[in-house]
Amino acid sequence: MPDQEIENYKDLVSIKDWLSKQPHLPHDVDELLLRRFLASCHYSLERTKRTIDFFFTLRSTAPELFCKRDPWAPEIRRVFEITDMLPLPGKTKENYKVFIYRLNNPELDLFNFVDAVKAFFMLADTRLTEDDDIPAGEIPIFDSANVTLKFIGKINLSVLRKYMLYTQEAIPIRLKQVHIINAPSYISKIHAICKPFLKAEVAKLIKFHEPNSTTLYKDIPQELLPTEYGGQAGSLEQIKRHWIKRIEAKRDWFLTNDKRWEVDEGLRPTNCRDDRTDKVRDLPGSFRTLALD
Repeated sequence: MPDQEIENYKDLVSIKDWLSKQPHLPHDVDELLLRRFLASCHYSLERTKRTIDFFFTLRSTAPELFCKRDPWAPEIRRVFEITDMLPLPGKTKENYKVFIYRLNNPELDLFNFVDAVKAFFMLADTRLTEDDDIPAGEIPIFDSANVTLKFIGKINLSVLRKYMLYTQEAIPIRLKQVHIINAPSYISKIHAICKPFLKAEVAKLIKFHEPNSTTLYKDIPQELLPTEYGGQAGSLEQIKRHWIKRIEAKRDWFLTNDKRWEVDEGLRPTNCRDDRTDKVRDLPGSFRTLALD
């Protein structure tokens, strides 16, 4: 076994031992997930511990996103019908995983923001606990072709903030680039809503691409994309069906995981307090009560 693999194995054993001694945290955690935490934290044990704690703590403050998750539920099926949330099969030469997220139906009356975020995290959990190949980084592509200004009225502010916190500070990935394609002229209004929740280093990763432009291909090889985008990764429908099957096959895990990954704050040691969770409390529920220009 190479020296680096030995060191990584020792780190994994150390994290498992630490986790077993944390009375407030869940102990039944997939080994693959722990490996992802170590890799995403550059094998810093202290950073890994803080991130694992925050991961489970934040999930426990968001039952609307992480509880009662049934892939067969009508509201989850509807999300997968009207959206495409697709990890693409290939990777870049830098070993980065690429994703496409888009609304495939412009009828926003069918869209529920909370359900969409819940389904997004179900897909993420499937990847985090099942994909053995841990990429060096991740690149989401958001296609905003069907996003209109009416989308602002669908946003739940509290859930948006939890989503931004979770994806930037808790989930064990290394974000390398963020691309917004088919960006309409009013995308700045929607971006302005997210901006207060964006970490400075993440904001620097975002690139906007106008409709019918080819500027995305400077960063993402076109062949990695689905056929609808001129690539060779297969059709959007083929890729989506593959992931829906995987999520549905994990149904028992989702239905039993509500309690298994809960944090018991009553057992938290005083030296394990994290004030970041205060960020997700006392927020207004949505933008419907706000005056928009």
